[in-house]
Amino acid sequence: MNLLKISWRNIIANPLNTTLSVILLAFGVGIISLLLLLEKQITEKFDRNIKDIDFVLGAKGSPVQLILANVYHVDAPTGNIKVEDAQKILKNPMVKDYIPLAYGDNYENYRIVGTNFKYPEHYGCQLAEGRLFSAPFEVTIGQKVAQEAKLKVGDTFTSVHGFDKEANEEDHHHATPFRVVGIFDRSDCAIDNLILTQVESVWMVHDHEEEHVHDETHDHEHSKEMTAYLIKKRNPLAAMMLANSTRETNMQIADPAIEINRLSQGFGIGTDTMKAIAILIMILSFVSVFISLYNSLKQRRYELALMRSMGGTRRTLFTIILQEGLLLVSIGFLVGALLSRIGLLVLSSILKENFHYELNDLGISPSELVLLAVTLLTGIVASLLPAVRAVRMDISKTLSNG
Repeated sequence: MNLLKISWRNIIANPLNTTLSVILLAFGVGIISLLLLLEKQITEKFDRNIKDIDFVLGAKGSPVQLILANVYHVDAPTGNIKVEDAQKILKNPMVKDYIPLAYGDNYENYRIVGTNFKYPEHYGCQLAEGRLFSAPFEVTIGQKVAQEAKLKVGDTFTSVHGFDKEANEEDHHHATPFRVVGIFDRSDCAIDNLILTQVESVWMVHDHEEEHVHDETHDHEHSKEMTAYLIKKRNPLAAMMLANSTRETNMQIADPAIEINRLSQGFGIGTDTMKAIAILIMILSFVSVFISLYNSLKQRRYELALMRSMGGTRRTLFTIILQEGLLLVSIGFLVGALLSRIGLLVLSSILKENFHYELNDLGISPSELVLLAVTLLTGIVASLLPAVRAVRMDISKTLSNG
């Protein structure tokens, strides 16, 4: 009979012990696998969105909130700043380039952001259809916006003040409609979830203006406000000089890389604790595998002795016990990997509902392959002592004792 079949039958002959070992290991593997998947995908999304953005200029408040609101668009802004005041800083020789952002309205909980062509160009966004916005109240929308809000080129809609999707009463709607003139292709950055338009559109809708302002941009700049500016620096000294420039103002300069690192460290304490708990569960599961195999060996000593007397070699017995351990940990790993994917889908649905972000990469990550190797290696270690005991068993004494 095939040795693998023998090992499998031995495992299912003790369903309680097997189930306990698999459950313990599955929970440990599942938690670690989920954390590894989250870490990989969140890091990728963070890195993608802060690409080549050195600073964010905005209203004073929490620097982390400033970054989350204006780079990732998952938080409320810290406030607005006057264009006239911001220009004094943006004209600094240390500033290589900047991208304006102005917002305050949404449609179906998707933010309407006033900006210029530099914003989609910065992330390398390509058009799936239509064209870029070129006049007030024209919008080019992200791929996810088009899919979820069921908008297509030529459609019109009215915006709702604020970022609260529940704020849909009639008096919150602005009268002037926006018209979709283009849809971006998927870019895997924040723009997928945004509705982009000219800055003037945002100013006009909040001032309840009806006229176009193509030729009045510079006149407006001294009386209008912006939410934030994404800045590219010219050299490393820019950080200190720009920070000093905002000291006596209501503005602040935040470094996305630094603030996201602080945020990650804060979350890291929680994730490290969860990893420690998961590792403890895995250790208990390996102990459970060892006890299960050891007890099974004691119960099957006579059977194994008969196998030896009928021509089975020491190697055969060793292989059977080793395979039992590997089968147990393999099943535990597979169940744990499945649980981590289910957990990821649940978290993804929550993030999609609240922030329009998805964690949809269910593939095996390199870190999980390392986890699999560690799991299999530990399963082998847990099986070694029972396997060695089986090999060194006194056949005649075992058969005589029945």
